[in-house]
Amino acid sequence: MDKAQSKSFTKIQREGPHGTTLAPLIRRYIRYLKLERNYSPNTIDAYRHDLHLLLIHLSGQGLTPTDVKLDDLQRFAAWIHERGIGPKSQARILSGVRTFYHYLVVDGYLEVDPTELLESPHLPKHLPEYLTTEEVDRLEAAIDLTSAEGHRNRAIIEVFFSCGLRVSELVELKLSNLFLNERFMRVVGKGGKERLVPISQRAVGELELWFDDRRQMRIKPGEDDYVFLNRRGHHLTRTMILIMVKRLGEAAGIKKTLSPHTLRHSFATALLRGGADLRVIQVLLGHADIATTEIYTHMDDESLRQAVLCHHPRNIRNGCR
Repeated sequence: MDKAQSKSFTKIQREGPHGTTLAPLIRRYIRYLKLERNYSPNTIDAYRHDLHLLLIHLSGQGLTPTDVKLDDLQRFAAWIHERGIGPKSQARILSGVRTFYHYLVVDGYLEVDPTELLESPHLPKHLPEYLTTEEVDRLEAAIDLTSAEGHRNRAIIEVFFSCGLRVSELVELKLSNLFLNERFMRVVGKGGKERLVPISQRAVGELELWFDDRRQMRIKPGEDDYVFLNRRGHHLTRTMILIMVKRLGEAAGIKKTLSPHTLRHSFATALLRGGADLRVIQVLLGHADIATTEIYTHMDDESLRQAVLCHHPRNIRNGCR
């Protein structure tokens, strides 16, 4: 939320409809997200933004959050659509609104949740792009290992591809959660949930090369336990990693849309094509719902073609081509 939005949000809290003040309720809701739902600061900021939009709309209607009925929320959904917000963002905003009303019921402000029958826009299922192992190799080959960040960047790419981390998990990765001799790491994912992820020998090797460089650095106080640091001794941000991955993609001549998430998806796709069970992939990715994993994992057209040619009884006798 930017400064202008923050000021607007503060004003609405102080000057609710009919002279009411919403500030105490909103403070309790934010505390609930932090302490009971254990959401990250980024997630809390997104939920605060969703609530801000809802309160703007309700203020214009002369309503407080506890006055709201299903019809009011349907009008809110139409309002955000009319503002030109895309279907995916609409769905996320409505998800935030549902969380707010769930809190109001849990904390006794409401007896009935008005969002129970609120529908989100239908989103087309799209298959995110992924890189083949050969393309990941090209990405790593494009890294200048003579530069100060060379071995660090190579270790980052290899950890993404070999371990399937989210970018938020990678920037928060700690030395104290690495067990290189045993070849696994402890990852803190969404909602503070922990999982153990194996580390490939290739990733271990790249990390050890980076650690040789890291030992020569002057690390800022409080940053000692972070695995990946910038040249000033601070831990990396998500934006830094996004820029690095995109630049490497350009240098490697990869035309696909590239982001840290592409590498996470490449990890899942490589496992699936290698014969791994979908539920194993679900655990490794840290997905609460296997339906999410099913969206992440797909086979390309050539894989489907080969499956039919090699395994259908009409084609087996002719061999795979």
